[in-house]
Amino acid sequence: MKAERKRDMTMADLAAAAGVSPMTVSNCFKHPGKVHPDTRQKVLEIAAAIGYVPNLIASSLASGSSRMVAALVPSLRNSNFAKTLQGLGDYLNARGYELLLAVADHPEQEERVVRSLLGRRAAGIVMTGGEHSAGTVALIQQAGIPVVETWLDREPCIDMAAGFSLFDAARDIANMMVAKGLQHIGWAGHSTPHNDRYVQRQRGFQQAMEDAGLRSDLVFAAPESVGFATGRLAMEALLRQEPRLQGLCCVTDIVASGAIFECMRRGWSLPERFSVAGYGDYEIAAEVPPGLTTVRTNGGEIGRAAGEMLLQKIESGQVESRVRRIPYEIIVRRSL
Repeated sequence: MKAERKRDMTMADLAAAAGVSPMTVSNCFKHPGKVHPDTRQKVLEIAAAIGYVPNLIASSLASGSSRMVAALVPSLRNSNFAKTLQGLGDYLNARGYELLLAVADHPEQEERVVRSLLGRRAAGIVMTGGEHSAGTVALIQQAGIPVVETWLDREPCIDMAAGFSLFDAARDIANMMVAKGLQHIGWAGHSTPHNDRYVQRQRGFQQAMEDAGLRSDLVFAAPESVGFATGRLAMEALLRQEPRLQGLCCVTDIVASGAIFECMRRGWSLPERFSVAGYGDYEIAAEVPPGLTTVRTNGGEIGRAAGEMLLQKIESGQVESRVRRIPYEIIVRRSL
C-alpha cells in the first residue's frame, strides 16, 4: 500500500510555533536584515525542528521573480572561477539570496541554460566573459533581467560588467619578459574559438612583441583538454620554428607549469637557460620549482563586485556604474 504523504508544514504553522507573525517568518527567509538576529535564529531553529521549508517556487510565481541568482561558468576546473563563485555566493547569502550554479562551455549550451533560468524566475544572472550567442543576448534583453558579465571590464556589455583587461594583463607580463632582455619569446595557448578570454590574452602578448619590434608569430595553440602537456608541445613546436627561443609566455599557469616540467626533463635551468611566465596565480604557481612568475587575478573580488552590482539593480532598478574594474597584479618569482 502506498504510504500517505506527510502534510507540509506551512508558514502559519511556523509562526504559531515561534510566537511571531507570518510576516516575520517571511522576512526571516526573504529579508533577513529586517529581523532581529535573535528572533531570526529562533525562527530558523524551530523551522528545522518542525521540518518547515519555504515554498520558493510558489513565491516566485506570485511575485514574478525570486531571490535566486544564477551564475554561469564555462568550467569547474579553473580555481579562479571557484574564487569568483565563492565571493559572489558569500555576498548573496549574507543578504538572503541563493546562488544557483550552471556550467556552459559553449554558446549554444549557454543559450539553453539561460532559457531555463529565465523560466525558473531567476532574479539575476552572472555570466562569464562577453562572448554570447545572438539568441542568448536577445533572451536576456527581452526578459529585462539584470545581468553582470564577469572577467570583462569594457562596454559594450549586455547590462553590467565586472573584471579587468585580460589584454592589458597579458601585455604587461610579456613586456616584463622583454624588459629582462629576452628577444625570442613564444606564446603557448589553447585553440578554443569560443573563448574570448584566451584570445584577448594572446592579442596582448602579440601587441607587446610588436611594440618591441620582436616576432609576434611564435604562437602555439593546443586543445584545452591537453592540460600540462601544452607547455611541452609548445616548446617542441616553437623550438623547431625558432631554435633561439628564450622564453614562453603562457595562457594559464597549468600550461606554464607544463613548460617548466619540460625544462626539468631537458636539464635547463630557469631563468638562466629559459624563462616562463604564466597567468592566473593558481596554487601550483608558488609550489612548482623555482616558482612561477604570473598574473594574479582577484576572482573573489570580481564575484563580490558582481553581487553588489546585481543586487543594486534588482533592488533599486539602477546601478552606480555599469562597469566595475578590479585590479590585477603581476607576481614575480624565479621562473623569469
